Amino acid sequence: MSSEQHAPSAGEYITHHLQHLQKNFAFESKVQNSIVDFSLFNLDSLVFASVLGFLGVFLLWLGVRKATSGVPGRFQAAVEILFEMVDNQAKGVIDNPKSRAFVGPLALTVFVWIFLMNFMDMLPVDFLPHLWHSAGPALGFKDYLRVVPTADLSTTLGMSTFVLLLCIYYSIKIKGLGGWGHELIAAPFGDHWVLWPLNFLMQVIEFLAKTVSHGMRLFGNMYAGELVFMLIALMGGAFAMSVTGWSMAFGHVVAGTIWTLFHILVIVLQAFIFMMLTLIYIGQAHDHH
Repeated sequence: MSSEQHAPSAGEYITHHLQHLQKNFAFESKVQNSIVDFSLFNLDSLVFASVLGFLGVFLLWLGVRKATSGVPGRFQAAVEILFEMVDNQAKGVIDNPKSRAFVGPLALTVFVWIFLMNFMDMLPVDFLPHLWHSAGPALGFKDYLRVVPTADLSTTLGMSTFVLLLCIYYSIKIKGLGGWGHELIAAPFGDHWVLWPLNFLMQVIEFLAKTVSHGMRLFGNMYAGELVFMLIALMGGAFAMSVTGWSMAFGHVVAGTIWTLFHILVIVLQAFIFMMLTLIYIGQAHDHH
């Protein structure tokens, strides 16, 4: 049979690349069939997110360890510029110095971590999945692998949920349990017993909306970027299989170059937006209504 007969269609190619390496809590392979399924987890996202998280912390630690009072090197200068940028943003949003002592480094870590996870989208689409094509089944795993953790909704919503928990923690810490509880029923429409249920409902909706939009924004942009790279890869694949002429090869190179350059801005911007919203939401937890 010819190689064309063995090759997957465009739809099969994209479907395969969009499938996570999923396991249930008995570590058995499983495929998600519903929109929400808490009986399984995406092993590929967990592994890549964890490795990149440790890498980000290591790079920051390396920058601090090699810091000198003299003329800084390029790496130290880059870390100092990044630290100063995040610190200035934190000072502009959070007035409490004690809170900033934790939230500032947290925001810096979030920015670096998300940038590294987003940067995985810059790798060739089939590079790591192709390696896993042989290694995965040999190790007893399915032939699925997605390498961009932020293109996984469970990753981004998990991070935004952690930010929500921090907001609740600081709300109680700064205002006290009674003060925050009173705020839940007294804002935004006023402290009157008739308005208490409506105020509480609005507060719950606000918390949920901020958390969902926080995670969905990052996920949506990275998922779309990943999908565009797959479509561009299909252009090169069509040329390699001699299905089309040189125009497809030219389009593959041009589209790939333009989208890569544009996507560099996207991955940095999305990391910055997530970091800024983290600071803003925690800063709002310090405000009294």
